Amino acid sequence: MEQRQSLHIVGGSSRSRAEQSHLGFTLGHHCEVYASIGELTERPPEHGIVLAFDDPAEGGVARVLRAMSIIGKWLPVVGTSFDPRPTCVVEAIKAGALDYLRLPLERERFSTAIARIGSEADAYAESRRKTAEARNRISALSPREREVLDWLAEGCSNKMIARELEISPRTVEIHRANMMAKLGADHPSQAVRLRLEAQLDGSARVRAR
Repeated sequence: MEQRQSLHIVGGSSRSRAEQSHLGFTLGHHCEVYASIGELTERPPEHGIVLAFDDPAEGGVARVLRAMSIIGKWLPVVGTSFDPRPTCVVEAIKAGALDYLRLPLERERFSTAIARIGSEADAYAESRRKTAEARNRISALSPREREVLDWLAEGCSNKMIARELEISPRTVEIHRANMMAKLGADHPSQAVRLRLEAQLDGSARVRAR
């Protein structure tokens, strides 16, 4: 039997929220509705799954994920839209959404998605928490320290990094030592692991040039 979930339906029209809530109830789930992201964060849920209406004018699903992250709530988020455009779906998934559903919800597809996401909720929450913590720590780095970390993650030695950045190996050592201290890393592998947990690209390599 499918496990009962708490579904938190955010944004969109009142009619759409009511329709989603009705379907959720018929499937045996508990449903709460929120007219806006602000309403959700004013009384944030502790458990369940968030169904976030993807409104680009309001920042899309990514804004919901950011808002939840700021208040330290790591609930799974599913994007919803009446017209799911591929670019919007990709952006939502990249931001951290676990799925994306077309409105109005189709009963079987919705039921399958909720069952799957419910089983992944704990692992998702832990992953999101680690990502947010890693990004916060990496945000303290200077552009050059971040760039050294990016090259370090590529497996480059100090000499190779120095050649890429057109600075001396000694300067690389200084930046590397400062970077390790800020990240609280005792070994380069720990710094690289933090970068992987933060799910960052290598854009800093270009910015700091």
